[in-house]
Amino acid sequence: MRLGVVGSGMIAHEIVPHLGAWGYEVNAVCSTPRSVAKAHEIADPYGAAVFTDYAQMLAQPDVDAVYVAVPNHLHFSHAMAALDAGKHVILEKPLAATVREAEKLALAARDKGLFLYEAITTLYLPNYQRIREWLPRIGDVKIVTCNYSQYSSRYDAFRSGTVLPAFDPQKAGGALMDLGLYNVQYVVGLFGAPAQVAYQANVERGIDTSGVLTFDYGGFKAVSVAAKDCGAPTQNVIQGNDGYILQTTPAGICGQVTLHMNDGTEETYDGNPPLRFESEFRAFAAGVAAGDLEGCYRTLDHSVAVSRAMTEARLAAGVRFPADDAA
Repeated sequence: MRLGVVGSGMIAHEIVPHLGAWGYEVNAVCSTPRSVAKAHEIADPYGAAVFTDYAQMLAQPDVDAVYVAVPNHLHFSHAMAALDAGKHVILEKPLAATVREAEKLALAARDKGLFLYEAITTLYLPNYQRIREWLPRIGDVKIVTCNYSQYSSRYDAFRSGTVLPAFDPQKAGGALMDLGLYNVQYVVGLFGAPAQVAYQANVERGIDTSGVLTFDYGGFKAVSVAAKDCGAPTQNVIQGNDGYILQTTPAGICGQVTLHMNDGTEETYDGNPPLRFESEFRAFAAGVAAGDLEGCYRTLDHSVAVSRAMTEARLAAGVRFPADDAA
């Protein structure tokens, strides 16, 4: 797949050096004029062209797909522009700031017969697949808990009055949209869309710095704790009446997983690649190569379901983004 990259931040610097081994040819990198030096750092080792005009990059015939790695509030506009230009899209998480935007992107991809993937690591990792396999063994699920709490250095700036994108409602920031998204992806990926969600958030200056999201699945309940204003040990636990499944890594990393049965037996598994992004990018490349639009759209439906739960929860907590009020 011949790829154009838009964005020159940390995630692009981390991923692009590995894309060649995962089935991609990086032919273009686009950034703002202010960040053009960073774009050259990404592009030059691969002989990729550098652009500061996104429309110009989208017009390049040697770009089949676009990897969108820009701030949250720009996901919708940049992904839609790429789809309108006839390009497949790999879009960093979250899929969009609101479910309305997510639905519009999904509809556009379908209408145009294009691939649109949300780059969410969790769903594609081997350890996550092993959890799926183990779920029937723990019997009826009763309680699911995910805690991803990590004190952010940006919160220090926030407390002093400087609002960076991670805590800016104008840029679709907040604890739920960042760390909490991984928990929601984890839970909804295993159990589907919940019947109800509720979000009790600590809100400062219009943004959630931490919060507790609850999912009602009728027969069982799930809880997601996400915090950027305080820290705690990370843990994911799925409790059933015959045993439980435990991880002590964030949902986005989905590290070593252990199955504990009520009879005292245990099994441990860790099959993830060294770099957690590898599984998803290999899956995207394979899907496009096979022309598997149906498989892509199934995962896209999941991403929209996650966006719906996130939007409902966030609005209930009184956290609004500009996109919530867009036509």
